[in-house]
Amino acid sequence: MTSTEGPSEPAPPTSPDPEHLSIGQLVSTLTEQAARLVRAEIDLAKAELQIRAQNAAIGIGMFVVAGLLSLYGLGWLLNSAALGLANVVPAWLAALIVGIVLLALTATLALLGKRALSRGMPPTPERATENVKLDIEAVKEGLRS
Repeated sequence: MTSTEGPSEPAPPTSPDPEHLSIGQLVSTLTEQAARLVRAEIDLAKAELQIRAQNAAIGIGMFVVAGLLSLYGLGWLLNSAALGLANVVPAWLAALIVGIVLLALTATLALLGKRALSRGMPPTPERATENVKLDIEAVKEGLRS
């Protein structure tokens, strides 16, 4: 009776004793294993980054929903402030006062944000760039000597 299974897989090649390999074979093995190690590390980094990105996306989504709900809450608080102030002054004046206060707060925050943003521009990593330049100079110096 014949077997219905496919051909059997060839046995993995057994590596000879490292003491009997030539230098070329050792370098070839080293190169192959180093490449395999680098690929494995890159795959691991990709997997870690993918998990972190998924968690970040969930967190960002929750922040967006929280921000939207806070805007609705702020609207209700501003409406309540205008209605409370309407007990003292006419309703149109109460709404105007609340609107002016809100615009003044907006302008103040915009100016503070502009100042903070200008301190962060241009967004270049100056210290890291300087360190890379120093590393390159150290390598060049090492090659010269």
